[in-house]
Amino acid sequence: MKKSWIIIGLFISLLLVLFISPFASSSPDGLERIAEDKGFLEKGEGHIITSPIPDYVWPGIEDEGVATSMAGVFGTLITFGLGLGIGSILKRR
Repeated sequence: MKKSWIIIGLFISLLLVLFISPFASSSPDGLERIAEDKGFLEKGEGHIITSPIPDYVWPGIEDEGVATSMAGVFGTLITFGLGLGIGSILKRR
């Protein structure tokens, strides 16, 4: 029963990412907005870890909505996989 709920949750998450994320605001989030307002946005870009999909721009995809959906699916699957892996390791202990 637990596995079916996990699969249902993943399926719902992917549906939301695919169909809702293209309508997300293009305005910067709170942290990015403060960095812009205070003038230190450039200092934090690319110094520690670079994003594989910066600003949700997927290489080769011109449509911004599709690129945002692809980035969301990619991020959801990675997060799900990491959570599942960490949960499996902790369960064994």
